[in-house]
Amino acid sequence: MDRRAFLKTSAALPAAALASRPLAALAANQPWSDGIAWRTFEVTARIELLKPAGTSRAWLPLPLAEDTDYFRGLGSAWTGNAGVIRLVRQPDYDTAMLFAEWTQAVDTPYVEVMSRFMTRDRAVDLRAARGNAGRGAQMSKAELAQHLAPTELIPTDGIVRATALKATRGARGDLARARAIYEWMVENTFRDPKTRGCGWGDIKAMLETGHLGGKCGDLSALYVGLCRSIGIPARDVYGIRVADSQWGYKSLGKSGDISGAQHCRAEFHLAGHGWIPVDPADVRKVVLEEPPGKLPLSSEKVRLAHEKLFGAWEMNWLPYNYAHDVKLPGSQGEKIPYLMYPNGETASGRKDSLDPNDFYYEINSRELSA
Repeated sequence: MDRRAFLKTSAALPAAALASRPLAALAANQPWSDGIAWRTFEVTARIELLKPAGTSRAWLPLPLAEDTDYFRGLGSAWTGNAGVIRLVRQPDYDTAMLFAEWTQAVDTPYVEVMSRFMTRDRAVDLRAARGNAGRGAQMSKAELAQHLAPTELIPTDGIVRATALKATRGARGDLARARAIYEWMVENTFRDPKTRGCGWGDIKAMLETGHLGGKCGDLSALYVGLCRSIGIPARDVYGIRVADSQWGYKSLGKSGDISGAQHCRAEFHLAGHGWIPVDPADVRKVVLEEPPGKLPLSSEKVRLAHEKLFGAWEMNWLPYNYAHDVKLPGSQGEKIPYLMYPNGETASGRKDSLDPNDFYYEINSRELSA
């Protein structure tokens, strides 16, 4: 058994819950991050490799490796019956994962990891950003190149660029163009409940077929690709919901057993102001899943989500990483489009993370008291 102490202590950190924010409170466009209390969470993930054969491996995403103004990692501890269990960092995308390997036969290969972290609601005062380039939050040439580059499933030329140019016609400045893409997505995409998991984000296929439906992995990738194609740095942020929503939306939160609560969001970078949070996928989720269901864009619930999710995130959500085209260390398989689910493989091949009969995992969350 391999047991690690927490990397940071959380004994004296505050865990006061935020006051409830009813829907009416969302109408006020306020920079919530100023003075907003931090909340502390604990998430435990356990995987079991079914039908082990030969050398087996597993990879579990860990919380974002670097702290931000809305997230603070408090460390992780793990246990299991693997011969090797270790932390792996991939610094290019601030990615941390737990790697486990079994070279000796055991009845039930398993590993369990517990992570603690703090979050607070995030918002940007877009009134200050509008028409003002600012002096701070500049990116290096390497960072700029990374967040403008295509990935295997997110091209930035051809139909992607043509769609972005059409969506932003007449918009001036990066903020206005990023908003125009957001508006185009809210108007033209939809959440497809038949999509497996969160979707893999093959945006070229979406645009070429005209099927602009999917889930967060598809819709966030489309937003990122459209932005990058016209020179606006953008990135996906992969994570998981960890608490019920305090905004008044049943569909935008999950607590307790969060095994199926993975959620991908997006950001674009505005020179002088830094990363701006957006979430067009959750607007479409509200349309489809908020009672009574299939709400029109003009409904009050949708209208408020539509307005707030350009420039704000409710942080009942754990960010994992920004990584694309991930090569799992030690894996014999192909790259994966992103690291948001636990992954496993045996000598028989890669396990299906979305099939509990092939690869079992359970993730649970709880909010810690002060």
